[in-house]
Amino acid sequence: MLVETLGGAALAAGTLAYAVRSPRSSLLAPSVFRGNRTRRAIALTFDDGPSESTPELLKVLADHNARATFFQCGANVRRLPSVAREIVAAGHELGNHTDSHPMLHFRSAAFIRAELARAQETIGEVTAVLPLWFRPPFGVRWFGLRKAQRDLGLTGVMWSVIGLDWKHSGAAVAERLLDRGENGAIVCLHDGRLTAATPDISATIEAVRRVVPRWIEQGFRFETVSEILCPTN
Repeated sequence: MLVETLGGAALAAGTLAYAVRSPRSSLLAPSVFRGNRTRRAIALTFDDGPSESTPELLKVLADHNARATFFQCGANVRRLPSVAREIVAAGHELGNHTDSHPMLHFRSAAFIRAELARAQETIGEVTAVLPLWFRPPFGVRWFGLRKAQRDLGLTGVMWSVIGLDWKHSGAAVAERLLDRGENGAIVCLHDGRLTAATPDISATIEAVRRVVPRWIEQGFRFETVSEILCPTN
């Protein structure tokens, strides 16, 4: 009996860990992590912005006519509204990344909804764009997120490739991305660092400078999350 109880507890813990952290899981809320594998396209996504360095990143993307999706924190949008609008003006897509970038696990349903709702309201007011997509901070989901997403018209977006650009050099991030780039990949990078002012995202910018032309040479095109998940051709 004890063995069965311990086995059941271990299974439950493993299932919960998968539900909370795995990019492939939709157990706690509707979520996607990859586009169509038959199309030669990649979706670049950037979390935690906008930041003071986002305009430099936008220039790199513009140099290669590469569109991306930016999952923004409401607090950063209020701090840098002109940068948020610049992203939209450059033709990129916006997503919701909560208001203050908290870990959502062990939080109440009311707290989770308020974080998503305030970010949604801020992004809409500042940019006149209401996001359709949501990415949870740290990739952590929790109970109550399903209803919050449904109420706000949001679908979760995880990733098939994560750059770890907050802790590795630009060269190391680029190598990691190039090893994992494939049809339909959704790539997670960061144009901010949580809600910190003036973050150092030089590794991210260097990595993008290195990988985008290489992927273009390999025949990839760059699409927003909406384009890679809902292609029109």
